[in-house]
Amino acid sequence: MKQKFIDQIHHNKIDQNRLKSSSNNAKKRAGSPAWIGRKPPKSPSNIDWGQFKQYLVSKYSRNWSKMIYLYCKKYHKLLENPIKLETFKECKRNNVLKALIVLSKYLGMYQNFKHKLDQYGIRPSRRDAFSSFLRILNNSNGDVVNWYNHATDVLRPNEQLLLRFAFVTGIRKNEAIQSFNLVIQLQKNGNIENYYNEELNALEHFKFKNTFLRRTKNVYISFVPESLISDIANSEPVTYSAIIKRLKRKDLRTRINELRDYYATFMVKHGLIREEVDLLQGRIPGSVFIRHYWSPSFKELRDRTLKAVNLLKQSL
Repeated sequence: MKQKFIDQIHHNKIDQNRLKSSSNNAKKRAGSPAWIGRKPPKSPSNIDWGQFKQYLVSKYSRNWSKMIYLYCKKYHKLLENPIKLETFKECKRNNVLKALIVLSKYLGMYQNFKHKLDQYGIRPSRRDAFSSFLRILNNSNGDVVNWYNHATDVLRPNEQLLLRFAFVTGIRKNEAIQSFNLVIQLQKNGNIENYYNEELNALEHFKFKNTFLRRTKNVYISFVPESLISDIANSEPVTYSAIIKRLKRKDLRTRINELRDYYATFMVKHGLIREEVDLLQGRIPGSVFIRHYWSPSFKELRDRTLKAVNLLKQSL
């Protein structure tokens, strides 16, 4: 009996020591550098939309960040149950899904959201080979030159100049407007040489990373005749909204981005290889050859590009 009582006291001491040790370990973890500052994931029902908007503007282009913000405000509850995404049309589903992925990463719950998407079998849809064939078959780029000529008849001189600039560079609509206005601004400030390289006849977009280098869509360099740069530098800034209004008054569609498609096809037909067109339009493929071995001569590429640009201008 006495021995049993002694054993019971011994076990109680062991339990007390274990409890004390567990408490001390918890305190150590709470005060350790790895633990300090660690915050639990934010909840989709408690989002500071003002901070999220600032986060988007710091990482993405203005139009893309605006679209992400609007979709997230409207559909943020789908982070908890994304099955409703399956009821959207393909284009909308992709855009909403991309927006929610950005929001989930911002909230620190991306892995949880990804797991739910896997459970429901939801994935971004990509254009298959047949859809791409139909796009090529039904493309309307053949009449984009006619549209260009009609559009220039109703636009102001500076807006006509923007269309010509977009046509001979093949860059995206927003990039063309930003670049156009930047040339004017730098000319007024007396430091256009920080952007336009006269020796290469090139606008070096890569020097303005915050404007032209983004997470996905980039533009690095554009070969532009010096005469066109001079015309732009002495022109007036443009806005997309003003161009849209003037075109709508004459029942003309806005097809500025189609100029980019026409440019790419035209350049491949007139002396440039696909990789060179990709480079001029801001695409750097992920192949080992392109990333590590391809080393084109920029002066030689400039000569062939400007030669093709002269042919392009003759077709207008």
